[in-house]
Amino acid sequence: MYARTQPAWLDSPLVIWDVAVVGAGPAGLAAAHAAATAGARTIVLERSTHPRYKTCGGGLIGTSLAMAEPRLGTVPGRDTIDAVTFTRGGKRTFTRRARGGPLLTMVRRDDFDHAWYEAAVKAGATVRQESPVRSITQDDETATVGLAGANGGEEIVARTVIGADGSAGVTSRHVGVSFDQQDLGLELELAATEQDRREWRGRVLLDWGPVPGSYGWVFPKDDQLTVGVIMTKGHGAETKRYLRDFVAQLGLTGRRVVRDSGHLTRCRRPDAPLRRGRVIVAGDAAGLLEPWTREGISFALRSGSWAGAAAASGDLAAYEQRVENELAPEMAAGRRLLAVQMRRPMLIHTAMAVPVGWRAFQMFCRGELAMASAIERPVIRAAVKFLGA
Repeated sequence: MYARTQPAWLDSPLVIWDVAVVGAGPAGLAAAHAAATAGARTIVLERSTHPRYKTCGGGLIGTSLAMAEPRLGTVPGRDTIDAVTFTRGGKRTFTRRARGGPLLTMVRRDDFDHAWYEAAVKAGATVRQESPVRSITQDDETATVGLAGANGGEEIVARTVIGADGSAGVTSRHVGVSFDQQDLGLELELAATEQDRREWRGRVLLDWGPVPGSYGWVFPKDDQLTVGVIMTKGHGAETKRYLRDFVAQLGLTGRRVVRDSGHLTRCRRPDAPLRRGRVIVAGDAAGLLEPWTREGISFALRSGSWAGAAAASGDLAAYEQRVENELAPEMAAGRRLLAVQMRRPMLIHTAMAVPVGWRAFQMFCRGELAMASAIERPVIRAAVKFLGA
């Protein structure tokens, strides 16, 4: 299905890389692309083999597209979205249609990640697949990555290591990232009938769920529908029940299940470290995602790209500063909106029905309005202040 363009690996104990990236998802491959483009000798270590499935809604907002399009050339989209149906517990349904262009581009993560893989290789990075990492050590000059599995005992030495292996990965633990929000997402990939494809093409559904802060979604991807729910960790039975009831309400119970998966999302504490010596973390490994929507791809692409550039230049502190200046305010705003939804679930639903709320939502989806700016709009600021969030 995909051409193998990865360069041959020349095994040598004398190689010291400029940058070693752990994990080949959007954050890791964006980091590798940036570092290699800047001229750094870059290696990526991935435990799986591309293309590989990853549990993810797969909705690209404008911020993600702005990062991806110049680097990929063509984003492998499966649908473009210009309409959103909102429901509250499967009821109080209304649909809003955007004007002036699409809101989201839907991708499958195997397609999207593989496109980044090819872009990173084209930029000059070496990608080693089926190379799980078991350990990281470092001294004043280099960091050493110990491999596991079939490569057990082998070590990769680099001047800088970028961790992009997820919030439960080796690099996150090594840096000491701590989290203040954890959520369980459950997702089904359903085979879409011809009627499903007609009904859902160009439209997504967002449902505000039974537990405050939870929500469900339907994302169309050509011949598949991604149906999922997310809820605060610790409500496993309620999350499973929500997904089952949600699928039934949608009339999709009889569809063939292509994949059934789950994952935890973790948001970093505001004071959590992003670096330990020569090791920096990006994307999920750093706990970087928007706490209200749990959107993480744009955070992965931005933080990964910044990490790669900083590693290539040797100025790792610049990466930390940029995250604190640009992503931390977005996360703080998302926390405040999540607090509003948890206290007054109907307020968010109602906001999407009125022009000011719908306009802000459209602008956020298109990348025209950052979350931190949206929450400062007079009406939204007044509501947030009134609720004490």
